[in-house]
Amino acid sequence: MNEPEIQRPHHHQVVIDRFVAACQADERVVAAFLGGSYARGTADAYPDVDLGLITTDAAYEAFLAGREAFIRRLGEPVFLEDFGSAVTLFFILADGTEGELACGRESQFQHIHAGPHRVLLDKKGLLAGAVFPWPEVAQVEQIETLHRLVYWFWHDLSHFMTALGRGQPWWAYGQLEILRLDCVNLARLRHNFSAEAEGYEKVEQALPVEQLSALQATFCPPEPGAMLQAALVIVRFYQELAPLLARTHGVIYPVDLERVMVDRLEKLGQARLS
Repeated sequence: MNEPEIQRPHHHQVVIDRFVAACQADERVVAAFLGGSYARGTADAYPDVDLGLITTDAAYEAFLAGREAFIRRLGEPVFLEDFGSAVTLFFILADGTEGELACGRESQFQHIHAGPHRVLLDKKGLLAGAVFPWPEVAQVEQIETLHRLVYWFWHDLSHFMTALGRGQPWWAYGQLEILRLDCVNLARLRHNFSAEAEGYEKVEQALPVEQLSALQATFCPPEPGAMLQAALVIVRFYQELAPLLARTHGVIYPVDLERVMVDRLEKLGQARLS
């Protein structure tokens, strides 16, 4: 995909120019492209640099093994991690440029990126008409995710109540955050069941955030009374989402578990008032 150029910060343009030059000079590399917000034309003041390259099949394994050295041709890295990815290396350079480098081979490269791309180099015409599809999570995986959220919410609530009852506010506050995150992921699934539930990451782009407005009141001081009220709000939010989602997607909703946990929460609140 070739779109009109947009203005980039100078240090980003330097890194991209170095990337193109390094790919051009490396006989193992046959194509390179730019992804992310720069390719979509939506870059703001805080973009990262999403780089992709394709090697020959014969050179792929060796290039992958030495990709850290390739990154050093773009600038001095102060952070380099693959986080277990077989194809992507995440980096932060000394000039502040943050980005990622995804690598594929001639015979298999469409899995290394998703969405629009901007061709930077194409020695063999591999990228002519290429499309990088957005991955959709398999239905069975989404149902398993929903099952986990529906059931583990109550398990997390149990830990919250235990922590609060024991007078351990730090633990209780951590559990409150887990419960809130469960609700955010349920809201994401309600809005688009085929997309990954990824917590707060880019949640403003994933769904209308007014759907989460009730949760704003749950960002409270780590004080027992405030946390208990926040938990009640979170439970109500969950109850508005989870039963319908479960019924829609064939997950058995844990009615008995809900009754036990809500009863415990009510007794905890009464104990604090007495």
